[in-house]
Amino acid sequence: MRHSLGNALWGIFFIALGVGFGGQVMGYWHFSLFFNGWWTLVIIVPSIISIVQNGFRTGNCIVLAIGVLLLLGEQDFISGHLIGELIFPLILVVIGVSIIFRGKGSRRAREVKLLTQGETQDYTAIFGSQELRFPGESFRGATLTAVFGGIELDLRDALITEDITITTTSIFGGIDINVPPNVRVDVSSTPIFGGVSDKTPRPTDINPPTVYLNSVCIFGGVDIL
Repeated sequence: MRHSLGNALWGIFFIALGVGFGGQVMGYWHFSLFFNGWWTLVIIVPSIISIVQNGFRTGNCIVLAIGVLLLLGEQDFISGHLIGELIFPLILVVIGVSIIFRGKGSRRAREVKLLTQGETQDYTAIFGSQELRFPGESFRGATLTAVFGGIELDLRDALITEDITITTTSIFGGIDINVPPNVRVDVSSTPIFGGVSDKTPRPTDINPPTVYLNSVCIFGGVDIL
């Protein structure tokens, strides 16, 4: 649905351009894209359509904010010398907001997290490392944070019999997650100069439990093995 709406917006955009320039040629009206800062539309329009298609993501929000900032500068609402100085603080603000209000994945992932609330643990590694194992134990989910550090979560011998949610934040750090072969992995991530690598094989069981991974990676990464 979102992709259809995004394609429709692209279509409407080009139709409007065609009608506008056609009317200009026929003398019906004056039409021009070449106002001060017109070139920022090349940044702004794709960002808006990306938000419509994919929802609010850190990347498209940063690009949109930069485009709007440049347009305001071209329109003399902001002094030109301030634009370069404001871009970096603006990026930091967008990243911070995205971490606080980051997406919780699919509706099912949110339901699972709500059901297991109070049964999960938080683990943090800052300028250090943690190795976590749960042999023979029932695992209900976790929140992992690695900042200039690393976390290894080994679930190969853990008991996962129903859907769980793992939330991760890696900032200049790395997180490795080993899952048992009987689970399916569903990833929802916000990568900023980082990313999530899912190397797990497709489970052979019918209706296997699902591990929902909600991840924010900033100059960091998550490997699922």
